[in-house]
Amino acid sequence: MKKSLALLLVAALLLGVFALIGCNKPAGTDAQQLSVCLIVPYSFGDKSFNDSALEGAERLKEDYGIKLNTIECKNEGYKQNMMNAAEENDFVIPIGWEFSEIKSVAEEYPDTKFIWIDNVVDGIESSPNILCITYKQNEGAFLAGYIAARMSQTNAIGAVGGDDSEVINDFMTGYEQGAKYANAGINIYTNYAGDYENPQKGKFCAEKLHQKGADVIFQVAGNTGNGVFQAAKEDGFYAIGVDQDQKISASEYDDVIICSVKKEVGNSIYDTIRAFIEDETWDGGQNRVCGMDEGYISIAYGNSESKQQISEDLKNDVAALAKKIAGGTIVVESSK
Repeated sequence: MKKSLALLLVAALLLGVFALIGCNKPAGTDAQQLSVCLIVPYSFGDKSFNDSALEGAERLKEDYGIKLNTIECKNEGYKQNMMNAAEENDFVIPIGWEFSEIKSVAEEYPDTKFIWIDNVVDGIESSPNILCITYKQNEGAFLAGYIAARMSQTNAIGAVGGDDSEVINDFMTGYEQGAKYANAGINIYTNYAGDYENPQKGKFCAEKLHQKGADVIFQVAGNTGNGVFQAAKEDGFYAIGVDQDQKISASEYDDVIICSVKKEVGNSIYDTIRAFIEDETWDGGQNRVCGMDEGYISIAYGNSESKQQISEDLKNDVAALAKKIAGGTIVVESSK
């Protein structure tokens, strides 16, 4: 009888301990009740920036069971689409500068959390339901420029931008610095398509740069950049991809894409919402800057099935430079 009583007391004590542990553990969020809406200004299918964001959101759905919605604005109705999304979702994630009216929308929907990708709200500190995420794309572009200059046989390289904007020019600044780090006498030519959804414009821009002698051309133009790859394949020069590993996402151009600047948009979205789900962490009212030191910016060379145009020695040199950038030994210039 005494033994049975002792066992009961031990069991009760253990239950009490477990209960205390449970009280100290964050409650977390029921992910299956969480609704997330991803909004892009044009459409998905660019094989780079927008598709990277979608990949991260889809992993959240697969891993945590969130409800995922998407909106393609088709170049119109940016504010209205944000408002529509805020009516029905816990998180609204607009991708790109086109959603500049996000602050006024967030004020109308204080219970909805907004994650603005690649841009910063003026006076972000006064918007607790907005988190801005920006990237040190100049760091990855530095490595792309270094590779381009080392790979060039004509002493001329190029870059095609989607538009003449702050983020694109940040790429251009890093690209030029990296190229000159490799070869101070390299010729660098750039132009802007003025469009992110027109491969024909990208092709035309790349052809113009190639006519000037550029035999390695970096594309920073979304779906328009796929035209750069087309020109490279037809005219016989090399190209560098952006945002995703485009030797994989645009594998039909694997023979001309030598590498890509990976900008882990999808991972930054995934990590932000995962932290909210698991720890109820929300860093609203600030700008989070993602760089090479955190693994959000890198150079990608495809997979084991991809054609490798870059030598192992050059890859090793690039890896060494990446460590210096991440560690602060090399400071990459920025246009911001």
